Amino acid sequence: MASVEQVDVCAVNQFLGRREEFTRAGRPGAAAGPAGKDAAMSATGDEGAAPVRRFGKLIRLRPEHRAEYLRLHAEVWPEVLAMITACRLRNYSIFLEGELLFSYAEYVGEDYAADMARMAADPVTRRWWQLTDPCQEQTGGAVPGEWWTPMQEVFHHD
Repeated sequence: MASVEQVDVCAVNQFLGRREEFTRAGRPGAAAGPAGKDAAMSATGDEGAAPVRRFGKLIRLRPEHRAEYLRLHAEVWPEVLAMITACRLRNYSIFLEGELLFSYAEYVGEDYAADMARMAADPVTRRWWQLTDPCQEQTGGAVPGEWWTPMQEVFHHD
């Protein structure tokens, strides 16, 4: 059975509790650093292996940017995909319902904070975010320091 732990889920949050601030380009005033223990993350794993950590997040798609966002994600840059993989994110999906985007990802590494800091520092990923961020708008449930709104897992079955 999965255990539920409270952690930060933005791309550069510090899973180990250390505080380092990173600002994502194209997001005025939105630091992607820790926001406290506000968001839910769930972990499961085999004994001796790093647990798989599941993340669900939500953000609004700006209607006037819908076509551009869908076009970008129909042709994600290979370097962005390689960085996602290098940072130990697997089974990463973004779903669209109306104007809401739901993202799901599994983290399979040992040091989430370091991997997410690596992603946030990558120049190609930062250029990608400069294109995608204007297409998005935070939801009312967003927490300080997080771009996507973290969601709490309420059920999981392997």
